[in-house]
Amino acid sequence: MSQWLTLSRAAHLLGISRIALQKRIRDGELASFDGMVDAEDLQRAWPQFDLDDSGSFEKTRAIREDAFARRLRERVLPTQETLAQRIFVQGQELAELQRTLTRYHALFAALRARLEQPQAPSPAELASLLDDGLAQALSVPPPAQDVGALDAMLRVMSAHVTVKPSGREFFVEGSETLLKAALRAGLAPNYGCGNGNCGLCKARVVAGETRDVASFDYRFSEAEKAQNHVLMCSCTALSSDLTLEVLEAGAPEDIPEQRVVAKVRRIDALTADVMRLHLQTPRSNRLRFLAGQRVTLGIRAGIRDGSDVHGEFSVASCPCDDRNLIFHVSRNDRRAASADFSACLFDGRIRLADDVSVWGPWGTFVLENSSPRPLVFIALDDGFAPINSLIEHAIAVDAAESIALYWASAQAGGQYLPNLCRAWAEALDAFSYRALVADELPAVLGANTALAGSDVYLAGAAQSAGPIADALLAAGVPPAQLHVEPL
Repeated sequence: MSQWLTLSRAAHLLGISRIALQKRIRDGELASFDGMVDAEDLQRAWPQFDLDDSGSFEKTRAIREDAFARRLRERVLPTQETLAQRIFVQGQELAELQRTLTRYHALFAALRARLEQPQAPSPAELASLLDDGLAQALSVPPPAQDVGALDAMLRVMSAHVTVKPSGREFFVEGSETLLKAALRAGLAPNYGCGNGNCGLCKARVVAGETRDVASFDYRFSEAEKAQNHVLMCSCTALSSDLTLEVLEAGAPEDIPEQRVVAKVRRIDALTADVMRLHLQTPRSNRLRFLAGQRVTLGIRAGIRDGSDVHGEFSVASCPCDDRNLIFHVSRNDRRAASADFSACLFDGRIRLADDVSVWGPWGTFVLENSSPRPLVFIALDDGFAPINSLIEHAIAVDAAESIALYWASAQAGGQYLPNLCRAWAEALDAFSYRALVADELPAVLGANTALAGSDVYLAGAAQSAGPIADALLAAGVPPAQLHVEPL
């Protein structure tokens, strides 16, 4: 089939002016039709011209096809809401067909059972069985809440992923990457750059299909290709049900030590004595950690006063957002190693866009993922930072049937994020929150008879946390179920 080009396009491909091309046409050296020229005629007139090797032609054709597809989507295809509604309606029809087939199957099973009886049925009896069965199969109305239809729609909108060997599950919304979806769901898969370079987030597809949604530079070996490995940071689920074989971190020792240089994104004063420090890591070098762990923050030498300043702080944010790290920094930090860093923040020596080194993570103050027991969190003053991280993670993974939070401060109203805690209690049925003065805490905990059957997480200044831990052990909390983070 001949390929026709406009005069302008042909002139551009040949590297000549449109006027020169038109002169060839007027001189009879080149035929044209309706302002178009045949590519084969061009090749005969200019033997050195090779259309197949013309990269610019391929690029132009791709642009035209993309523009046509975009116009088609904008003018022909329905909106996302309309598509969702149509999928739901088709799901209803499919669910009703499945129910009808089930009823027909029950009818044939009843007929078969009757025919297998010693006394053969009469034609009138068979006709009656058929009439009654058909009437029942055709007259049963669909349920008001059609779960089958809703499931059919949700299977299109979000893919269900099962992780081996842990058996944990998560859902992929839209075209988000498998890694992002897994982190959002509270999983701790092995990964590094999150940018398709290091290959640490490799996973083997056991069942289902994936598709790439981001470019990557990592090169799979032939064995990895044969075993159907993919990068979780670069692909999403194509099939509605996907099974992956993934390496997960189950304990703090599974998380490697990392060094990241992050930038100060925001500084907020929560109270006169507590600052919220928001650091953001580079896209290609994120911090991998478990909820409840600590890191060492450092200011590079010569930032403004010529000194190196470091401090160790608990990460207050959830690992599901590994780029954005939140810290609660107290003016009255009792640890000498961290007090200098806190002073730099409060006196303005740390500012927006400054570089802060992040080194870690450290600590074993993490959730026991395999425990089915209720969770009790006890924060003493600024000990809320690691508790904040643990609670957000527990909510993300649906870690327990119930969560109780006690936040005790040295003085009434000393809780610096009360609205966040109240929001958790209002949004979650199995979440309870009590703000206390430190002197009230022993009596309140002593009255809680469920502590012995719970996993208890206590964080606060060492001199305050020690007596509370002793009281919890005396109240019957098994040592293996008591986790303490002295700050």
